[in-house]
Amino acid sequence: MKEDQNSKTAFRSQNSRDTHRHEISLPSDNWSLEMLLRRLKAIDAKRDDKFASVLGAIGEFGPFQWRLVALTFIPSILSTFFMFSHHFLLTAQKPYCNTSWILEVGPNLTEDEQLNLTLPRAPNGSFLTCLMYIPVPWDLDSIIHFGLNYTETCKFGWIYPFAHTRSLINEFDLVCGNELYKETGQTVFMSGILTGSLLFGFLSDKLGRYPIILLSLLGFLIFGFGTAFVNSFYQYLFFRFFVAQSSVGYAICSVSLVMEWLVGEHRAQAVILQHCFFTIGVIFLTGFAYKVVHWRLLFLLGSMPIFPLICSIWLLRESPRWLMVRGKIEEAKKVLCYAAEVNKKTIPLNLLNELQIPGMKVTKASILDFYTNHHLFKVVLAMGCVWFTVSYISFTLSLKMNDFGLDIYFVQVVPSIAAVPARLCCIILLEYFGRKWTLNLTLFLVTFMCLFLLFLPEELKSTIILMLVLAEFSMAGTVSIFFIYTAELLPTVLRSTGLGMVSIAWTAGAISSLVIFKQTKTQLPIFFCCLCCVLALCFSSLVPETGNRPLRDSIGDSIEPKDRSKDVSTVMMAEKSMSDVATDSEVTKNTMFNAMTFKSKADSLFNMALELPNRQLPVQLPKDQPP
Repeated sequence: MKEDQNSKTAFRSQNSRDTHRHEISLPSDNWSLEMLLRRLKAIDAKRDDKFASVLGAIGEFGPFQWRLVALTFIPSILSTFFMFSHHFLLTAQKPYCNTSWILEVGPNLTEDEQLNLTLPRAPNGSFLTCLMYIPVPWDLDSIIHFGLNYTETCKFGWIYPFAHTRSLINEFDLVCGNELYKETGQTVFMSGILTGSLLFGFLSDKLGRYPIILLSLLGFLIFGFGTAFVNSFYQYLFFRFFVAQSSVGYAICSVSLVMEWLVGEHRAQAVILQHCFFTIGVIFLTGFAYKVVHWRLLFLLGSMPIFPLICSIWLLRESPRWLMVRGKIEEAKKVLCYAAEVNKKTIPLNLLNELQIPGMKVTKASILDFYTNHHLFKVVLAMGCVWFTVSYISFTLSLKMNDFGLDIYFVQVVPSIAAVPARLCCIILLEYFGRKWTLNLTLFLVTFMCLFLLFLPEELKSTIILMLVLAEFSMAGTVSIFFIYTAELLPTVLRSTGLGMVSIAWTAGAISSLVIFKQTKTQLPIFFCCLCCVLALCFSSLVPETGNRPLRDSIGDSIEPKDRSKDVSTVMMAEKSMSDVATDSEVTKNTMFNAMTFKSKADSLFNMALELPNRQLPVQLPKDQPP
C-alpha cells in the first residue's frame, strides 16, 4: 500500500509538471487561440471537401500547378501592352501648320525661315499652332518684301518639328480641334471593358474556362497585332474595342481557372503573383515606350510572343470543378488523372469514385439568380461597391498626378514599383487576418491617405506626390484581395459571370472619376474618394469570411462549412469558463487532468472485463463445498 501511495504521488507530480509544461506551450492570448481555431477549421474543411481531397492526392502544388500558373503569368505581362500603351501614344506634341507650299518658290529655305514667313505669331512672339497665312501666287522676293497678312486654319495638315517619336498624335493629327478623339479612345476602351466583362464572363460559365482563355489569346493576336497596321484613327478605335474585350475576358477566366485548380492558400498566392507579373508588365511597357521611337513597334512587341503561347496552350486543362457542375464527371476524372500523371502521383480509387454521385443532376443557373438568390445579390452588391471605389480612386489618383505636370513615365513606373511589395505583403496578411479583415485594412489605409490629401495645401507638392504614391500602394493590394475574395464568394457555376458583373462597377467608377475631375479643380474628387471608401467598408461587412473554406460549386451550397472545429472551440470555451469559476485555477486543471486519467484507466478496466468471458480462468472452490 505504501509503495502504491508513493507511486501515485510521483505520478501526480509528474502529471502536474506535464500539465504545467503543456500550459506553457498553449497560446496565451485570444489572438493565438483564434489562429489555432482557424488552422483547425482549415484542416476540417479540407477533410469535408472531397474535391480538395482529390487535389491533395495529386499534389496541391506540383509541376502541373506550376505549369498552369506560369502559363497565366505570361499573358498577364503581355496584356499591359494593349491596355496601357494608349497613355504613351497620346503625349502632348507641339504642331505647326504644314506650309510646304512656299518651298515651290523657295526650295532652299531653312525650316526656321519657312515658319517665319508662313505662320502668324502670338502676342508673346511664339508661332500660332492652328493658323497659317493664306498662300499667294507671288515669288519669294515679293513675299519677303511685302509679307503675308491674311490667315486661315491649317488646310494642308500639320508638321511636328520638335517631335522625337512617332505617336498617335502626329500620325493621325489629333490637334487643333481634333483633341476630342483622344477622349473617344478612352470611351471606346471603357465600352470594350463593359461589354467584354459581361460577354466573356457569361461564355466562360457556359462553354468553360479553357476555350474562353484561348479565345482571349486569339483576340490579343488578331486585334493587338492588327493594331500595328491600321491606316486611320477610326480603325485604331475599332481594334482597341476588341482588345479591351479580350483583356477583361482573359483576366476573368484566368482567375477562375487558377482558383478552381488550386486549394487553400495556394489560390491566393497564385492570383497575387499573377497580379505582380501584371505590374511588372507595366514596368516593361514603360521602358519600351521610352526607348521605342514608333508606336506601331509597341504593339508588335506585345503581340509577337502570343504566337508561341497559343502553340503551348494545349498544356492547360479545363477546370475539373466546372466539369463537375456541368455533369461531365468522366471528363473531370480524365483531367484529374492527367494532372496526377504530370505530378507523378496516384489518385486512390476510392477518392476518385467519390466524385461519382449517384443520381447527380446538372446544376442549372442563370444570370437571374443574382437577383433571386439572397447570397448572390448581397455579394454582387457589396463587391460591386468595392470595385467602384477601387476604380474611382485609382483613376482619380492618376489624374491628380498628371495634374501636377509629372512625366508620364514617372506616373506609370513609380506606382507600379510600389505595387509589387504591396501585393506580396497581402500574402502574409491574408494568411493571418483572412480575406475580410485584410480588405478592410487596405481600404482603411486608402481612406487615411485620402483624408491626409484633403487637408494638405497645394504648396507642399512633394508631400502630396508622396501621399499619392502611398495611396497607390494600398490600392494595389486592394485590387488583388478583391479578385480573390469575390471569386471565393461566388459559386463555380456562376463565378465568371459574377466577376463580369462586378466589373461593370469598375467602368462606372472610371467614368465617374473622369467626369468629376474634369468638371472641378477643387478637392471635391478627393473628398469623394474618402466617401467611397467609407461606403465600401460598410458594404464589405455584409459578406462572410471565405478564408480556409472550400469553394462553393452550386448555388445551394452553404458558405458556412460543416466543420467539427466548432465543437473544439465550444470545449475550450467551457474549460475557460470552468477556470473562471474555480478559486484555484491550478487545482481545477489538475482535477480535470486526473479525471481524464481516471477515465482512461476505467476504460481500460472495462475493456479487460469484456475480454474475461473469452478466457478460461481457473475457479477455486471452498473446501467445505463439493464440486
